[in-house]
Amino acid sequence: MTVSNSSATWEGSLTEGKGTMVVGDGRYEGPFTRASRFADGAETNPEELIGAAHAGCYSMFLSALLSKDGHVPTRIHTTANVHIGQVDGAPTIHTIELNCEADVPGIDDATLQDYAEKAKVGCPVSKALASVGNIQLTATLKG
Repeated sequence: MTVSNSSATWEGSLTEGKGTMVVGDGRYEGPFTRASRFADGAETNPEELIGAAHAGCYSMFLSALLSKDGHVPTRIHTTANVHIGQVDGAPTIHTIELNCEADVPGIDDATLQDYAEKAKVGCPVSKALASVGNIQLTATLKG
């Protein structure tokens, strides 16, 4: 079984503090602040990393489902918009919008929609994020 690792360090108070997130063994390292998470700061934030993980996992899982049935995709591009806001007085990730464009020769839109929905439900990151409750999907057939 594969185990992946990441880490984060936060220094100081919530409002004046700053942090660093490290993915893997240093393959990515980036700063984050309160402003980058809840305002207009230039650094990254945990929600962007969750979005990247979800988009990547979803694209790979959709490719696996399609390929298994002989529909090898030329390209799958997915973005994830992760919404955080106050829910019951606490900051909460309440919505994730997956937007997928797939170039899959030989299939029609209805077939893509079926595979896209199965991938949304079945990808490991979607399963891990099931508590979000509102994962929306838009899939578009390209090509």
